[in-house]
Amino acid sequence: MTNPTSRFDSETDTVYSEAGISTEPFSFDEAVARVFPDMIRRSVPGYTTIVPMIGLIAARFARPGTACYDLGCSLGAVTLAMRHSIPHTDGRIIAVDNAESMIERCQHYIALDDGQLPVELMCADIQEIDYQPASVVALNFTLQFIPVAERAPLLNRLRESLEPGGALILSEKIAFADSDEQALHEALHRDFKRAQGYSEMEISRKRNALEEVLIPETLETHRQRLLDAGFARVTLWQQSLNFVSLLALAPEKDNRREETSV
Repeated sequence: MTNPTSRFDSETDTVYSEAGISTEPFSFDEAVARVFPDMIRRSVPGYTTIVPMIGLIAARFARPGTACYDLGCSLGAVTLAMRHSIPHTDGRIIAVDNAESMIERCQHYIALDDGQLPVELMCADIQEIDYQPASVVALNFTLQFIPVAERAPLLNRLRESLEPGGALILSEKIAFADSDEQALHEALHRDFKRAQGYSEMEISRKRNALEEVLIPETLETHRQRLLDAGFARVTLWQQSLNFVSLLALAPEKDNRREETSV
């Protein structure tokens, strides 16, 4: 299983080092885009497993003639994983990100890629676009940057766009209801980042920058919200410390669409 993240050239992440330039709240600006592959690999345990597995999940659920969405695509790692795993070329991947710096670099990587499944890139807000009939939707560490009150409406729209039996893959940093469990996972995550070469100052600065931008929720909150949106089954398929990925499946028979058409 080829890891798509290995396709990206990247500068070493020094955004929050002593020589770094950022003391503002975290944003996906040009400074982050330059180092993003290195940053996310060293910050998110399990990331290098999640991305290629999303490709395999997409291969199972993608249907000819439908769209597959990569929402919050950044540099296109999930897009490329899906492109090289989905066995047909009758359809397209629509990769969306609201950061122009990310889309510009993503366009470069897509142009260099030899995959045959068409890819459409959009620089847009995923809450504002019109969704086409889809068989796969990936939200890989994206929903956590959307205000909490706006998450359910987005998931409802995505559920409506999915064909019967379609799949939504949701990867998120999570919180824990139990304070001791929360403290343990935070400590282990700091240990992980230290092991990746980050200094105490970098860890502290990035935590402060993300504090008001990335709002994690509990696993049960995510699961219930997906069920409330109309998904028939929600499966936890990956967890590494406080980072998880869920697979939510639309019902094989879409009763809501049938009622609308009557």
